[in-house]
Amino acid sequence: MSVEYSLRTLVRDGLRSGTLGPGAQLPTERTLVERFAAPRSAVRRALDVLEQEGLVVRHVGRGTFLTEAAVPPADVAPADTSPAEIMQVRLLIEPPVAALAAGIATQADLDRIAVCLDRGGRSDDHGEFESWDTRLHHAIAQAAHNSLLISMFDVMNTARALPIWGSLKRRTSTPERLRCYHAEHTAVVEALRDRDSESAQDAMRRHLMHVADNLLGRH
Repeated sequence: MSVEYSLRTLVRDGLRSGTLGPGAQLPTERTLVERFAAPRSAVRRALDVLEQEGLVVRHVGRGTFLTEAAVPPADVAPADTSPAEIMQVRLLIEPPVAALAAGIATQADLDRIAVCLDRGGRSDDHGEFESWDTRLHHAIAQAAHNSLLISMFDVMNTARALPIWGSLKRRTSTPERLRCYHAEHTAVVEALRDRDSESAQDAMRRHLMHVADNLLGRH
């Protein structure tokens, strides 16, 4: 993996997580050398490329900073996306993503997923549970280590931020259902820990079908 690719990944992940933004300072060259286990010359070349593209600006004695150009245009789902359409796409994307993650997730990935699972399980209201639910599913997608998949997942997640989705989730949410969802999340995470791709895919599909049934009133 090239230093330039690693640097672009660092910037992209920081922008997505909100830890970086326009004007934010990147780690020092020395820190990047240690993080990427690369020669200082390779780090400087990678920074040169990003500077030439206008993504960063370097100030002698101060450091390297992100520019507005580093922030990609927001890809969003159509405003009229229905809950049924959201669930259709989730069922198409998330079970195979879970299967992929089971095979290649790092321990750091699994630790992040475990935190989301634990915090969701300890949430005692719908809003907090929904927040950790979203983070859990996103952490599983990140564990697949596929930039294109993450981009697709992020677009799908914008649909979950639409008012109609949140309103429907609140209307159909009960403490019993939240406990059930947590148990289903736990089954997915256990399959990931066991590196069992088939079980991870099946557990994710069962969970999403249950969510769809509850949201769309299929029974």
